[in-house]
Amino acid sequence: MCIKFLFIVFSLSLFAGSNQPAKIAAPSEQICGKWESAEKNLIVQVYREDSKFKAKIVWFVNTDGKSFDNWTDVNNPDESLRSRKILGMSVLNDLCYKSCSNSWEDGTIYDAQHGRDWNASAYIDKKGLLNVKGYWHFKFIGKTMTFNRM
Repeated sequence: MCIKFLFIVFSLSLFAGSNQPAKIAAPSEQICGKWESAEKNLIVQVYREDSKFKAKIVWFVNTDGKSFDNWTDVNNPDESLRSRKILGMSVLNDLCYKSCSNSWEDGTIYDAQHGRDWNASAYIDKKGLLNVKGYWHFKFIGKTMTFNRM
């Protein structure tokens, strides 16, 4: 009787508020969505484009008082890109999902503060936090940013 009750409760939770079963994201898609940095100064939207994963800036702390639309990529070494807007800019590119390690590898991350591209990888830890590592050729030489799902 108790097992039957638990089964009913579990089944109802899957269908709550919907006429269709809950959709469970494929492992590769779990990175998709909005993520806020642990410092709460940046929000990115991670999405899939073809078979690669990317992220764009959707919000950041504005300490200068300028409108978000006025922030541009002034530190980019390519002069033709210095007028592009920071808001909406793609900062994480070409990550590929590796099922053997449940991680996203072989991408690049753009550091707008310094105008540099770095190698990048990402994984979601047991706490559900997204860890994005920017590095130069070797992963042990790099910096990891942590994000909370929104």
